[in-house]
Amino acid sequence: MTSTVPAPTTITAEDSALQAVFLDMDGTLVDTEGFWWDAEKEVFAGLGHQLDESWREVVVGGPMTRSAGFLIESTGADITLPELTVLLNDSFEARIGRGVPLMPGAARLLAELRTYDIPMALVSASHRRIIDRILESFGTGTFHFTVAGDEVSRTKPHPDPYLHAARRLGADPVRCAVIEDTATGVASAEAAGCRVVAVPSVAPIAAADGRVVVGSLEEVDLAFLRKLITGMH
Repeated sequence: MTSTVPAPTTITAEDSALQAVFLDMDGTLVDTEGFWWDAEKEVFAGLGHQLDESWREVVVGGPMTRSAGFLIESTGADITLPELTVLLNDSFEARIGRGVPLMPGAARLLAELRTYDIPMALVSASHRRIIDRILESFGTGTFHFTVAGDEVSRTKPHPDPYLHAARRLGADPVRCAVIEDTATGVASAEAAGCRVVAVPSVAPIAAADGRVVVGSLEEVDLAFLRKLITGMH
């Protein structure tokens, strides 16, 4: 599976200011944040190190390079960043091969957005090899395209992934709704100018201007996202 689309598409929105919906993957659509932490613990145990549970909030939602670099520095493990990245991806991929549970409300929300032809993109800090495996859980045609963390020069918390997604759809970031579960992802989306629905998975996220915090995706539907853009929340 590839993130390539034939050409940028210009969005028209006759009945709503909402032009597109961008969704994070791990912890937002699929319940995999725990998988990543278990993979990290397993890999470092093999290197002779035990991870401190307090580090989980530091590494959650971050790009692989940042999370892996933090863990190498914190443990003093004798391993290079590229070597560790391969081991973490291998361990995580083995876990998702046994099945990936969707977050509550995810399947319903995606089905509704497809029904009303709302352009959707998956925007993740995970690498392409991981995204393509997890996409099997959603079925083909769910997203217009996907953006992987190893396909942009700067991934989350930088705005680049969401700006890239908006450009590919010819959309105004201000009229794009983003659904994220971590402070890192929220920072990326807001830096791009998008409106954000935060569904915290591991660490709490506070409400702010242009941002709504909910308990789960079961609280989110198309009407909710349209109101987010028009400022009715």
